[in-house]
Amino acid sequence: MNNVPRTEPGQSVLWEKPYTSRESHEHSSSLRQSAELTGAQSDMTPEHYTRSMDISVAVDPVALITTECIAVTSAMRKHARWAHSSVSAILGGGAYSTYSTDAGEKSVGTDGQPHQDSASNRSLAGGDAGLANRWGLRGKRGKSMQDNPLISAFARLRADISRSTDIRTFDIPSLLHPFLQVIRSSSTSAPITSLALVSITKFFAYNIINADSLRLPLGMQLLSSAITHCRFEASDSAADEIVLLRILRLMEIMISGLTGHTLGDESVCEMMETGLSMCCQGRLSELLRRSAEISMISMCQVIFERLKHLDVESTTQPDLLEDRRDPGSAPVGIDASMTNKELKPSESAPSEARTSSSSDKQLDQSPAKDENITTTAEASENEGTSSENVLNTVIKPYSLPSIRELFRVLVNLLDPHDRQHTDNMRVMALRIIDVALEVAGSSIIKHQSLSDLARDRLCRYLFQLVRSDNMAILQASLRVAGTLLATCREVLKLQQELFLSYLVACLHPRIEIPREPGIDPALYDGIPQAPKLVKPTASRSGSGRSTPVPVKDRQKLGLEGGSRKPDAREAMVESIGALARIPTFMVELYVNYDCDIDRSDLCEDMVGLLSRNAFPDSATWSTTNVPPLCLDALLGYVQSIADRLGNEVNVDGYPDSSILREKTRLKKIIVQGAAKFNEHPRNGIAYLASQGVIEDPNDPYSLARFLKGTTRISKKVLGDYLSKKSHERILEAFLDQFDFAGKRVDEALREMLETFRLPGESQLIERLITSFAEKCCANSTPEGVADKDAVYVLTYAIIMLNTDQHNPNLKIRMSYNDFSKNLRGVNGGQDFAPEYLQGIYDSIKNHEIILPDEHDNKQAFDYAWKELLIKAKSASNLIICDTNMYDANMFASTWKPIIATLSYVFMSASDDAVFSRVVTGFDQCARIAAKYQLHDVLDHIIFVLSSISSLAPESPPNTSLNTEVQVGDNSVMVSEMAVKFGRDFKAQLATVVLFRVVVGNEAVIRDGWTHLVRIWLNLFVNSLIPPYFMPNQNEMGILPIPLQSPSQVIDRGQKSNETGLLSVFTSYLSSYAADDPPEPSDEELESTLCTVDCINACFLGDVFSNVMNIPIDSLRPLIAALLAQLPEKNSPVLIAVKPEGPSSGQVNGQRQVTKGVVYDPTVVYVLELATVLALRDEQTVEAVGKTVAEALQAVIRDAVNIHPTAVSRATYYLLSLLEASNEHSILRAPVILHAISSLEASLQQKSASLILKGIIRCIEKPGPLKSEMLNSPDFWVILKTIHSVDQVAPSVFKVMEDLSAGSFSSITADNYEVAVLLLNDFASAGSIGSILEQKQDALSRRGKPAKQNKPQENEVVKRGVEAVKLIHRLSGRVQTLIQQSHLETHEEAWVAYWSPIFIVLTSQCVNPCREIRQHAFSCLQRSLLSPEQTSTGHQEWTIIFDEVLFPLILRLLKPEVYQSDPVGMSETRVQAATLLCKIFLHYLVRLSEWDGMLDLWLKILDIMDRLMNSGQGDSLEEAVPESLKNIILVMANGGYLVPPDQNPGHERIWVETWRRLDRFLPNLREEIYPNRPTSSPSSPPSTNPTSQPTTTEAASAPVPTST
Repeated sequence: MNNVPRTEPGQSVLWEKPYTSRESHEHSSSLRQSAELTGAQSDMTPEHYTRSMDISVAVDPVALITTECIAVTSAMRKHARWAHSSVSAILGGGAYSTYSTDAGEKSVGTDGQPHQDSASNRSLAGGDAGLANRWGLRGKRGKSMQDNPLISAFARLRADISRSTDIRTFDIPSLLHPFLQVIRSSSTSAPITSLALVSITKFFAYNIINADSLRLPLGMQLLSSAITHCRFEASDSAADEIVLLRILRLMEIMISGLTGHTLGDESVCEMMETGLSMCCQGRLSELLRRSAEISMISMCQVIFERLKHLDVESTTQPDLLEDRRDPGSAPVGIDASMTNKELKPSESAPSEARTSSSSDKQLDQSPAKDENITTTAEASENEGTSSENVLNTVIKPYSLPSIRELFRVLVNLLDPHDRQHTDNMRVMALRIIDVALEVAGSSIIKHQSLSDLARDRLCRYLFQLVRSDNMAILQASLRVAGTLLATCREVLKLQQELFLSYLVACLHPRIEIPREPGIDPALYDGIPQAPKLVKPTASRSGSGRSTPVPVKDRQKLGLEGGSRKPDAREAMVESIGALARIPTFMVELYVNYDCDIDRSDLCEDMVGLLSRNAFPDSATWSTTNVPPLCLDALLGYVQSIADRLGNEVNVDGYPDSSILREKTRLKKIIVQGAAKFNEHPRNGIAYLASQGVIEDPNDPYSLARFLKGTTRISKKVLGDYLSKKSHERILEAFLDQFDFAGKRVDEALREMLETFRLPGESQLIERLITSFAEKCCANSTPEGVADKDAVYVLTYAIIMLNTDQHNPNLKIRMSYNDFSKNLRGVNGGQDFAPEYLQGIYDSIKNHEIILPDEHDNKQAFDYAWKELLIKAKSASNLIICDTNMYDANMFASTWKPIIATLSYVFMSASDDAVFSRVVTGFDQCARIAAKYQLHDVLDHIIFVLSSISSLAPESPPNTSLNTEVQVGDNSVMVSEMAVKFGRDFKAQLATVVLFRVVVGNEAVIRDGWTHLVRIWLNLFVNSLIPPYFMPNQNEMGILPIPLQSPSQVIDRGQKSNETGLLSVFTSYLSSYAADDPPEPSDEELESTLCTVDCINACFLGDVFSNVMNIPIDSLRPLIAALLAQLPEKNSPVLIAVKPEGPSSGQVNGQRQVTKGVVYDPTVVYVLELATVLALRDEQTVEAVGKTVAEALQAVIRDAVNIHPTAVSRATYYLLSLLEASNEHSILRAPVILHAISSLEASLQQKSASLILKGIIRCIEKPGPLKSEMLNSPDFWVILKTIHSVDQVAPSVFKVMEDLSAGSFSSITADNYEVAVLLLNDFASAGSIGSILEQKQDALSRRGKPAKQNKPQENEVVKRGVEAVKLIHRLSGRVQTLIQQSHLETHEEAWVAYWSPIFIVLTSQCVNPCREIRQHAFSCLQRSLLSPEQTSTGHQEWTIIFDEVLFPLILRLLKPEVYQSDPVGMSETRVQAATLLCKIFLHYLVRLSEWDGMLDLWLKILDIMDRLMNSGQGDSLEEAVPESLKNIILVMANGGYLVPPDQNPGHERIWVETWRRLDRFLPNLREEIYPNRPTSSPSSPPSTNPTSQPTTTEAASAPVPTST
């Protein structure tokens, strides 16, 4: 390259020469000086140079320029060549400066105006090689020759500048002219050239050359041409490299400064060529090459930055962007011969070679020049060339042509198959390209020419370089590939898929995750064992061709990974991590690939790759940095989704998410169907048809369209399938999908064989070729072919040729002559045209008919890349997804490996930073799941964390050794679970994280409730959470759930402060002797306290409170999880119950008597919590009430296997649900009451309190439920069973009082009798009062004061009295009930409703308790005398004598009844006798009309007879005669008992009456009829009517009582 100095053979003075023995010192000096310059420029940026333009100069600019001129000329005069310059050169000569080409041509003055120049002026543009050889030599005999033009130019500049009034108006080309001559002159030394470069650098730095300078574009072009063609004599290497460093710095200033926009395309290309040559020359020092690379990077930043501004202009002036050169100007190009061999020339930039000379020899010639690459140097290099074009050329600012050329050269340097380019050169080019992409990547794709370079050659070279084992190449190429995708991925959809697929295939390990002790494999279930994109290895059996397909070789295709070194893996992981950190990158992968039927599931594969490599074992085949790198990328992916949760959904211009979901669903079907097809084609087709993918499996065209349209079918299987004889129609339809018109036979065959693989059997191949030949000749025969038979033979020959040319096992290949000889006379009897066969032969020889996935050579890659580019033309651009509308679907498809990784890392990590990141990851995943209602995600997170917490084992923990430690008013339960949990930091952290995840997300949880419920149960049975869940639970009005009774109670507050060895030993011996567990140690107690603190930090109360507000659909899974924890039938779990009274454990080691029963408190916990949740509101009751009720009923039915405490509470919960569900009819009261009444009586009595509470809750409000329950026989059975329990008897009686009060609406025909009987039981229970009464009687007889009754006994007696009153009150309902009765006869109705009352009252008339007995007699009398008795007009009431009064008196006559209250029972007998007579007289009138009156009267007389002879004493002997006397008088007065002579019709009653009376009251007749003989009684004695009691009076008279 012209601007790179090189050593010329035979040249005496060179700027670059081999090292000598003293070069070590010189080289170190060079390094020091270069380091100074490099340090000054290495950190220079375009902004730095922009700021440097503002530096003001303290001296006069004219003086500064003069000083610089003197400095250069002074150095030149010290050189031997200019040591004898004339005085005029020192003083300054010439009236003006010139810038002309030859004598007589136009020149440009210092003021910028053109004028005529003399013939003696030499052109700046002219070559000075001859002048350098002629000037500076002394003449003979001391005479001086004319001064050297190099020095005289400075003298003229000094003269011109001294006349300038304003340096800003000075002509820049004139200012630079002498300095540029020095720079271009090959006769100057390195220090002189360096001084000239320093001077020009100062002019830029001090703003002497600025954007407003005169003719700046021309000056900048001349300057760029000079520094890119700099020549000087070689001296020592240090000075030489300093010159190059100063050139680099000056180029940076020119491009990066404010004047850089004036550079033209040619100038930029030349400077970039110069910079690249310095970077690539291996003979230069490493420091210089690195400095050149830094400078190139800096300049490229500025150059590619210009693309952003060109984008704006492209809308109005697109033509100017593509080419800003004049039509006749030379093309823009960069000479790429940096390594003695040029890059492959660009077809669009042909040019001529450039030349230069030094000492009649070309100093920087290259062995070979690209004929198609040029720059604009010719006009300024050749001595005799005119500069007219230079002066008249309008220089336009550089734009797309130079940028495109620079980009092309950099890309071409990456070609891995170009051996002229070393790896160092490729690394350098990669670094520069990376900077270019960083600066203007998004702008590159907007220009078609640049975009084509990036999509084709850049991607192709990069994807090949990433397979390099050179780490520098690999890292740089990965970096560039990442930057390219980050900025240009919009147009690199398929290229990105290929690149990422290769990385995934390389990095994803194919081994199982090693089992770690203490880590459940279920925690990391979901990690894919292999990426989805990896296809099964193709089979080679019977192919007829050698197609090597080992996995380790297929990596070269970019389709599969292989064994890469650990450092390479780390670099690849870093590249993936950088891409994953792009906020929208993963979403784009999901939308553009996972939701595309024909693309790979890149998003899932990427997440799976990061997840698998985040496991610690990945460090064994990579580096220790890989797991944390992958974990960081994975968490970054989660965080990017979490950060977008609060963003507003942007749907503008994006595909509809429902459409993508449908595509994803269809894709899964096709993938599964293709897998089935590859195993068994018929099954695959049947499956795809059932899913609607194949419209009609019997239609060959429908099948053919699918088989050709999908890329997931195995090509081998497809070839075998199509070649079967039974599938001929499908083969024909398949071939109809091709268009072979106008194609040569080999081209058509190549197109067909790209879709499937030829089978191995010749018969099957023949069938395929026959169909292929028919298809080719279906419409018209191909050109050059006679008929289908010729196509058939030619096709076979092509297949054989393909195998012959590309089978590596063959040593001798078929020649064209052999090929053509085999085809003689087969083209319809003629030969094929030689040129036709030659074309086929060359095509097959150069390009094998292949399947890319079966080859590993460059040809296969090139073929695959060509196919990729073809597909890319028809493929849509990649959708940039700056939205969160797809996050839900994306996370739903990728969450499993993420959660699995977090779980494994959490279990295996030991660093706090890792814990913090993982905890944050869990929290973010939970928030994402809650936001998008991803139930499975949250459920799995709960499962994982609960498993890590160790609080949710499937089997309950052991609680037999639980010990309660008391200190004052505080106590703590030390249990095995609490101690173990308190020692496990990870378990505690997992628990806190778990409930942090749960709180606020309760509505999203589904299956996760199972694990949460287990945790609650285990905490509850170990007394770590209270039995109350939420505030409204106390509204149930029951006591807390009984907790477990501890094995012992330790009261440390009672212990003395002395804890010596003796006391400890004594405590141990006592515990050992009593076979008790030892007292908890301080460490165990501390662990338990840690557990308590951890549980308190979980805020379980918030969870329960939130549960009360979750939707019903979210509540159902919780109810189901709770009920699932109930023990199965006949399999109870027995745990010691904690009594509600004082603890019966040990206090300070002393065992107390324990009288506990066994039960499972978790059953009660589950039932109560489920009931509380079901009772939340009416909608909840309707939704889940029935489910909970069924569980409660199952507990009640299985009562024999469940503790009474659980059963009793279950009955209360069930009744509470019944009351709440009254309006919804989801439960039937009779069914529930029957279930409760079916319990054993003893169990009902044990459960009496809660059963009654539930019943009261149901009937306390009037309504259908109350009526239904009261009319149920089981209701009264339950009350009758439990009323005898002392604790509930008052409540049961209160229920009866409420039911009997008011309008008696609660007592109906259905429950009337049982209600009376229940009240009778309460009255009978009052008999306990007789004991105290008899004791008081005994004390009274002894003269001692009577004792007060016990309150309890008084209450029982009082209830008995009230019960009797209630029974009597119920008699008021009898008439109504009789009227409402549906019984057939009135007698039946009377018996059904009056008999229960009379029977009950009769039974209470013999109650041992006098108070109850007296009230019963009073109520019985009022009932018997009630007018409602005879209101019906029927005679059924007459049975009161046989059913009530007679049995009552007979019972009173029994000795045992009498002995129950000897004192009071005599009075009761008198009352009974009197009551009998009173009732008889009351109903005498109506009885007289009854046929059975005589028998009734006679029975009464017999009863009176027995009473008189009972041996009671004076009371009856006085009361009976008086009662009978009164009856007889009334009957006689009424005409019912008169002598026969007065009424013969009553003779019998008269005779029978006195016959019986005379037997036990012989004197009664005389007392009534004193003057009438007993033998013939006549009319009764006359008495005063006023003194005779009437029937009514006698009946209404009070019954006499004895005192």
